[in-house]
Amino acid sequence: MIEEAMTDSTEPDEIDVPEGSVDEAVSEEVESEEAVSDEVADEDAAPEEAAPEEAGGTVVSFPANATDHAQLMRMTEALLFAAAEPLDIDSIAARLPAGADVGALIEDLQKFYEKRGVNLVRVANKWMLRTAEDLSFLMERSAVEQRKLSRAAMETLAIIAYHQPVTRAEIEEIRGVTVSKGTIDVLMETGWVRLRGRKRTPGRPVTYGTTEGFLLHFGLENIGDLPGLDELKAAGMLDGRLPPGFEVPAPSDVGGEGDGEFDDEEYGEALDEHLAQGDGEENAG
Repeated sequence: MIEEAMTDSTEPDEIDVPEGSVDEAVSEEVESEEAVSDEVADEDAAPEEAAPEEAGGTVVSFPANATDHAQLMRMTEALLFAAAEPLDIDSIAARLPAGADVGALIEDLQKFYEKRGVNLVRVANKWMLRTAEDLSFLMERSAVEQRKLSRAAMETLAIIAYHQPVTRAEIEEIRGVTVSKGTIDVLMETGWVRLRGRKRTPGRPVTYGTTEGFLLHFGLENIGDLPGLDELKAAGMLDGRLPPGFEVPAPSDVGGEGDGEFDDEEYGEALDEHLAQGDGEENAG
């Protein structure tokens, strides 16, 4: 009896299981495993898809066929800036993508540059960037204009330098020809000749002499440093066969007849007289 009881207790009881339930459970298990595998595969693949974005960073490549209006404005601006001469509409359009509205681009660029240091302007039906008119003074440059003196002016200057103080009539007598007032005016404009005083003769004509600017230009310490007769001959500036009694005066700036400093009123009157001589010449001509 005891053995039968023990035997009965160890044998498992049979359990009735509906047909098909086991197959469904196994199928659900397989499907869940496949879903997990897909999720893992997606996570592994994600970094590979994001790689191109990371490699590019914040740099955006330029589109092959740019049609954006702002980008077309930049292109037009670059063309106008780099051009060595003004560009017409056709020249600009030939460089831009097909279909670009060049007229609208030019109009927008004009508005953009309207208040800036450079303006977009039309010249001979062409377009160019140019410095704003109100800033043109920044481009101005002062330069000393070199003027070549005529032979008459050089001869007159030499006579004034060696014979000062000298009147116009005396200059004409030495040169042997009439001295144009314009010749003396040129010498006065250069700052090499000035009015020195009045001659103590009838009419009290004004006299002329050299200035400090004359000494500076020719590198002289004083007027007495001008070359004399022997130096001029040695330099070949005088003909070896000079007429008898020919001499070169010793120039001096210490004064003489017809010399004297003018006050403002006297100098003004003398200058008016000098100018009046030229008016008389013009009327006579």
